[in-house]
This record gives sequence, structure tokens and C-alpha cells, in this order.
Amino acid sequence: MSGPLEGIRILDLSQGAAGPTCAMLLGDLGAEIVKVEPPGGEWGRGLGPPFVAGAAAAFLGMNRNKRSIVVDVKKPAGREVVLRLADECDVALESFRPGVADRLGIGFGAMSARNPRLIYAAISAFGQDGPWRDRPGVDGVVQAMSGIMSVTGTEDGPPVKVGVPAADMAGGLFAGQAILAALYARERTGIGQRADVSLLDALLALQVVPLAMFFASGEPPLRQGSAAPYACPNEAFPTRDGHVQVAAYTPDRWRRFCEAIGSPDLATRSDFVTNELRVGNRTALRALLEPIFRERTTPEWVTLLQAADVLCAPLLSYPALVVEPHVAHTRMFVTAEHPEAGEITAVRNPVRFSATPGAPGPPPPVRPGENAEVVLREFGFGAEEIDALFEQQVVQGARVSQPAVT
Repeated sequence: MSGPLEGIRILDLSQGAAGPTCAMLLGDLGAEIVKVEPPGGEWGRGLGPPFVAGAAAAFLGMNRNKRSIVVDVKKPAGREVVLRLADECDVALESFRPGVADRLGIGFGAMSARNPRLIYAAISAFGQDGPWRDRPGVDGVVQAMSGIMSVTGTEDGPPVKVGVPAADMAGGLFAGQAILAALYARERTGIGQRADVSLLDALLALQVVPLAMFFASGEPPLRQGSAAPYACPNEAFPTRDGHVQVAAYTPDRWRRFCEAIGSPDLATRSDFVTNELRVGNRTALRALLEPIFRERTTPEWVTLLQAADVLCAPLLSYPALVVEPHVAHTRMFVTAEHPEAGEITAVRNPVRFSATPGAPGPPPPVRPGENAEVVLREFGFGAEEIDALFEQQVVQGARVSQPAVT
């Protein structure tokens, strides 16, 4: 069945991770995505190793559902190609530094003048104004600037990055939310608009809990490894063969937890009787609990604690994750067949719809511009126009027919 965004066309001018991920997820919901790349392909194609058929695996994982066309937008004819594509689209998405798209003649003003219904979404590192407006930034730089690295890591270790590109993923998700909201507003007003998302703002939004605590107390949160600063026990404990994450900080679960581990007296000890006391005495409590957890394996602890209705889970590595029965049941990993690269496995959109479920679309474009001529034809470019664009290197990529005879 079709997805909820069937009939929506998106022009994806973005590169890297945030924009491409945003567009891909909207494509999972049924939108048609045309990816415009610069000559040589977007820089995200080099985010490796590993590589599959010459393209970075990371790039392939973020660009499902798209058809690629290479356009040299620095040439006037290339700029016109992009504007003509945008004329027929509902959404344009870009991740240039602020002001670059306008200087190239493909910014919101130029596009919306021709297509007033267009939703124009711009993703930047630090936003469209302010002292850092013109500074370049990538995920790690933004993580540092956002404060999230200051709360990530262990108390006695250095600050560390979140193990996934958190700024990029957050920026992409918020941009997708903005696009959907703007499309809904257009249904009421008939008019498109611009939506701006910065990676920095997106990461600040992810930190609503620690920032709320800081504003209330004035105390900066400490790095606490796997522990939560507001609840205890709520962290990973080393077992005989791995780790188990336990969340047993509510009164009932704290009591059941103590009984399950064979130490019911801990539940009523004066220094551990409330969550607030346990948070304040976390180090002492952990010193008592770690030897107990080392006595059993992770599966044994999960079975024992779940039987007592204590929230817990094994700490899984990626090799264990992909074969874990429940994860396999969710069908979150999808495979698409590419004629050159073969099977490409990636992560699907986590949203499930009952009436318009849709499905992951075609595989990512392994080669820059591999759908160039097909896209131009579908957007109304004539055969002679297409020949001229290829001959002048304004458009580059795959051809599906011989040049027209003139």
C-alpha cells in the first residue's frame, strides 16, 4: 500500500548526514526524492571505510529512496535546471552554509518566486544568524559546542562524543518534522514557507532534561557513564559475561530489585531508602551491587530480574543486536537490491501506519547521477535540451539513450 506522503515530490540538495537522512525518512513515507549532487558526487560518498561498490556504506545507509542527478549549479544553465526541478516539487531541502544557496541563485527567494507553494527547508550547523552563522561545522564540532559532550563519558574520564552522529540525526529528524508541519500549513493556506533547523539547536532540544535540571539548580551535570543523574539504580552493571542495564528506582521496583538480588535489607537501609538518597549515595550503592552482579551471567540476570518485574535489558553489541530475536521480529533492517552493489541492508523508518504503511523504496544511488536522464525526462526536459546539458557538462550522469540526431 502507498505511504502517507504519496504524491509529494522532494528536491534534495543536501549533503552529509542530516539532510540526506531527513529526505530518506520522508521517502520511506511515500515521498518521491530527487537527489541533486555536485560534479563528482556529494562529499558524503567518501564517509568511509567501509565502501560498497565504491560508495561509502554510511552514504548508502542514508540515501535510500532517491534518484540521483549531477548538476553543476555554478553554471547559469545548471542553476536553471535546479529551478525547473524545484518548480515541480513540493519541498526543497538544502544544507549549504547560510547565504550560499542565495549566492548561487537557488535559495528560497528564487525558488518561491517561481513556486509559491514550495516548502524550503535549510539545515545548517549553527543557524542563519548570530556570531557563528558563517562558521562551518560537522557533527563532532556541534556536539562539543552543544554541551552534550560535557555530560557524556565516565566521571573519571575525558568528555566523549555520543557514539552515533547525534547532531546530524537530531537535525535531520527535526527538519523532517518541520517539513511535515509546513506541508500541513500549506493545506490550510495554499502557501509554502521556509523552515530553518540548525544542528546546534537540535542538540540543545535533545538536552531538555539535563538543561532543565541545570536551570533549576545552577549545578552543571556530571559525566556518569551509563547512569542517569536523576535516578538510581539506573545504569549498567558488569556481569560474569557482559553487562546488564537496570532501572529500579521507583519505590516498588527498588524493593523487588533488592529481593531479587538476594539483599532485601538494602531496601530499608537509611542511606538508600529513597531515590534521592540513592542518587546522593550512588558510589556506595554501586560498590555493594557490583560484586553481586558479577556472580551471574547477563542472560541469568535478565531472566531473574524480569521475573520480578524489574526493568532491565542486556547490553548488546552490534553482532548480538542484529540476531536478537525481538530485534529481528521488529523487521527494522531492510534489504534492497542494487544492480551494481547487490544487496544493501539498512535501517528502516521506525514509524508504523495502519492505513498507509508504505514501504522502503528503491536502493540508494551508488553512482552519482545514475538517474540523470530519466529524471530530466520526467520533469519535462526535451531530448535536445537533455543532449545539450550533457554535452556542456551542466548535467552529468547516466544516459539511457543515444543523443538525439540534429
